[in-house]
Amino acid sequence: MTEETPPADVFDEFDDLESLLQYSLEEDHEFLAWLNTSVDNVGDGTMTMSIPYDEKLTNTRPTADPDEPADLHGGVAATLIDTVGGLSLRTAMDDPFETKIATINLNVNYLRPATGDLVATADVIRVGSSVGVSEVTVESTTPDGETKIVAIGQGAYRVFRSQ
Repeated sequence: MTEETPPADVFDEFDDLESLLQYSLEEDHEFLAWLNTSVDNVGDGTMTMSIPYDEKLTNTRPTADPDEPADLHGGVAATLIDTVGGLSLRTAMDDPFETKIATINLNVNYLRPATGDLVATADVIRVGSSVGVSEVTVESTTPDGETKIVAIGQGAYRVFRSQ
């Protein structure tokens, strides 16, 4: 994933970083918009994003209970890990939109099937002069209403700072 810098005049239209990032997702990233990705929280060195459960994003297992919701495809969680991991790096930069960011490595460990909305929280481990690293935890609600971690991931991203 490569993150582009929004045009300078866009910044003036928004009161906070969450709104600006949400606008960017909806206007500049058709795939993320199609997934209904939302920016839920932005903090210093952390960010939370979510994707709501949708049947069109599921796999069915032959042994699955037909009365239970189908499992979300693992690629949806991986996409969320990649996106929130890269965007969270911006929260730890002095000038967050004067850079481009591109994924150079992504590691995802799936812990259990996701059968509800996905909520991913990224924490920045380090942002150096040319590489940044984030760790991400993805949670989902089980059919019995309990929220559990369904995946954890780590991303390394190339940071292209302006000269």
